[in-house]
Amino acid sequence: MAKILNLPTFSESRGDLTVIDKIIPFDIKRIFYIYNASGIRGGHRHKKNIQALICVSGRCEIYNNNGSEKSEYILDKPDKCLILDPEDWHTMRNFSDDAILLVLASEHYDQSDYIDAEYTT
Repeated sequence: MAKILNLPTFSESRGDLTVIDKIIPFDIKRIFYIYNASGIRGGHRHKKNIQALICVSGRCEIYNNNGSEKSEYILDKPDKCLILDPEDWHTMRNFSDDAILLVLASEHYDQSDYIDAEYTT
């Protein structure tokens, strides 16, 4: 089931520093980011891959359906991290013009790991 993590952030007069260290519940094997996005991204779930989503700039909305519960999340701060488990069918949408969505993944890209169909319940 998807869940929000608050990333440790250290603030001072020179700015903020957010740390991704020992808080992500998996070993990171792939990193990518989405920007200049319009429309809906995602529309899938996985067999094995766990993901951590961080909107490091701007904002976006994440719709999630894990087969028994539907939920929506707004990522609008760079210290907010959404963990998506493999069973979490999700879409990413309503990106602000300045949105940069960073994605940390537990697995390398493998097309056979993707399940495109949303749950019917």
